[in-house]
Amino acid sequence: MTDDEVEHFRRSMSDARPLKSGERVPEPKKKPPPKARFSRADEDKVLRESLEDDIDTMEAANAESMRYHRPHVGKRTMRRLARGKYAVQAEIDLHGMTVAEARPRLADFIDYSIKQGLTCVRIVHGKGLGSGHRGPVLKSAVNRWLRKWESVLAFVSARQVDGGTGAVYVLLDRGDI
Repeated sequence: MTDDEVEHFRRSMSDARPLKSGERVPEPKKKPPPKARFSRADEDKVLRESLEDDIDTMEAANAESMRYHRPHVGKRTMRRLARGKYAVQAEIDLHGMTVAEARPRLADFIDYSIKQGLTCVRIVHGKGLGSGHRGPVLKSAVNRWLRKWESVLAFVSARQVDGGTGAVYVLLDRGDI
């Protein structure tokens, strides 16, 4: 600053007086510390709830893959089924059908497959991408229905090449054939 600028500043400030402590502008308040969205109690509750359900129920709620087996079906069998090691002997495509249309067709297909002595079939149900906010309606229905049929020993989402999470391999009980 030049001497003229300093002199001009002093003349401009000659009548200025310091503020009393009560007249001062308060300092800005510090932001409160962020709060955790989930407390430890919430985490414990979720853990307790997850331990109450069996693994098949939790997997049934998973929107991605489906997996189910009767208690007497072994891990090795499930692994082979998931890897597509069983020959798919028949297939039905329910993709695009309503639940009302799909139920009787699936029931007929399962009954026919058992009568024919088939052990492994594929059901294409779709991924439910067209179901909007409701989620995969037909996929969820197929999951529920297959669990209720005694002749269904196990099912698992198919490999990507066979439809991925939009299809399932189903292992059937041939009965006494």
